[in-house]
Amino acid sequence: MKLLDKIVVQLDSGNVLQQLHLGGEKHLDDVRELIEIAHSLIEPRVVYEVSHITGKNGDTVDIDGVRFTSRVLRVNLERTRQIFPYIMTIGKELENKAASFEDIMKQFCLDTIGNIALDHVGEYFQKHLLKTYKLGKISEMNPGSLEDWPVTQQKQLFSIFGNVDGLIGVRLTDSFMMVPRKSVSGIYFPTETMFYNCQLCRRRNCEERQVPYDKNLDDKYARI
Repeated sequence: MKLLDKIVVQLDSGNVLQQLHLGGEKHLDDVRELIEIAHSLIEPRVVYEVSHITGKNGDTVDIDGVRFTSRVLRVNLERTRQIFPYIMTIGKELENKAASFEDIMKQFCLDTIGNIALDHVGEYFQKHLLKTYKLGKISEMNPGSLEDWPVTQQKQLFSIFGNVDGLIGVRLTDSFMMVPRKSVSGIYFPTETMFYNCQLCRRRNCEERQVPYDKNLDDKYARI
């Protein structure tokens, strides 16, 4: 098991303004103040494992003896040897601070800054995997992002790491949501062709969509 806890996140005020859709200079000082608050409160941490496939059959795949049920996951891991289950977070203090503001706009801005910071942690982690394990391309899947791999499978993913709350301060609720909210879990895997959850997701008007839905690919997974 590997723990990354010395991750430096540097947020750029121009980028934050752009993602908040706040144009002009009049909001710059307020955004800079909120960025300073974020820098003082975020606690980026990643726990991950270098895992191996220990069994697969039909719609299931066993990772280090833990069984996951997802046809898409099983197909994506068909030709891989090393895979990287992970859980990452920026901690709870930033969202607690956002909730303490009476100003709804400040709450929204600080919440969005938290999302941006979490994206930075994700980028850091990807680069770490690529460099450390000399990988070419990697893709990821996340429990709950696809109907084929429901959020209930968070329980199996967390079981790979044992006491995640003690390791990085993240726990699961009874509905399998992560606390703190600014947390992400999933599995990275080497791949020759990039895979995105969005390719198999039919949900429309999603702000986080990276690529369009691909019906042909969706049909292909059903046939394999």
